[in-house]
Amino acid sequence: MTLSLDQLSRCTVAVDLGAARTRVYLKDTGLVVDEPSLAAVNTRTGSLIAVGSLAGGMAGRTPGHIRVVRPISGGTVVDIEMAQRMLRFLVDDKIRRAWRRKPLLRAAVCLPHDAEPIAQRAAVEVLSALGARRVELVDTLIAAAVGCGLPVQEPEATMIVVCGAASTQIAVLSLGSIVAAEKVQVGGDAIDYAVIQHLRSEYELMLPSQGLHPLHLALFDRSARGTEAEVRGRDVATGLSRTVLVNTAHVREAIHTPLTAVLDAIGRVLRDCPPDLVADLAERGVMLAGGSAMLPGLDTMIEEGTGMFVRIAEQPDVCSVVGLGAMIEGKIKPLHLDPMAT
Repeated sequence: MTLSLDQLSRCTVAVDLGAARTRVYLKDTGLVVDEPSLAAVNTRTGSLIAVGSLAGGMAGRTPGHIRVVRPISGGTVVDIEMAQRMLRFLVDDKIRRAWRRKPLLRAAVCLPHDAEPIAQRAAVEVLSALGARRVELVDTLIAAAVGCGLPVQEPEATMIVVCGAASTQIAVLSLGSIVAAEKVQVGGDAIDYAVIQHLRSEYELMLPSQGLHPLHLALFDRSARGTEAEVRGRDVATGLSRTVLVNTAHVREAIHTPLTAVLDAIGRVLRDCPPDLVADLAERGVMLAGGSAMLPGLDTMIEEGTGMFVRIAEQPDVCSVVGLGAMIEGKIKPLHLDPMAT
């Protein structure tokens, strides 16, 4: 994947195809699309019924012939045709007209670290169907670091942890390149699954996906470590609706195990780094980004496990697309390293 700032500055559109949300940044305009990566499809006719937040509101509430699908998983397109249809509906007529006015449209898209060639081709095909003549591929880790305001082009070490819905990516960067990186299949979805399993085993309660919202609010409240949260779900035995008071401290213990995998990956990245860069990181700390950056206890666990202080980005969920947008706007200037005269 490329990091040629000259090529990126020629792009008109920046796209972040995330497992949870799809975001589109239009040059000279800003962020124009920020919607869930969901599509509702009629399986009898194959017609697309809804996309984005409207499709998200249908999840778990549709009849048998209507399915709500995710054409993107872990930042990788798994259903090219459906991703094309979803993106086409998310991008309104005004933006499509702007794209058509530029016959040599270039687009930039960020992909997970070490994305397979088939995943890269899938992303290119999705954007090519919308009129892109050329697609530039950028590592999500670099785009997110730029979006967080980290000095990725400088000769100093910076560490970023991008927590997505399906995976978490960790990298140490210096001079605009990735020095060491790891990716683990633990993200917001894995945390939600751990919470659902905890409620099922401890309270015999089955929880819909929408029912996690009040529990998330209680978990993210750093000032309420020992409080209880009211959660409504379906009783496992009777099938009837039931409300229980859930101890949030016990829920934090339940999600500790999947979060440990993230800490182990950070340790492996640090072991792969030169000692001088690790010394830099001890002073500068770790930056958390991504839609799941505020997972309860993640920042504290990283601080305790590494001895480095942890910062959460100001807008962690949109760091990748904002960073990619800054690149196509030409706001990031490369560090010029002139060869020494001989």
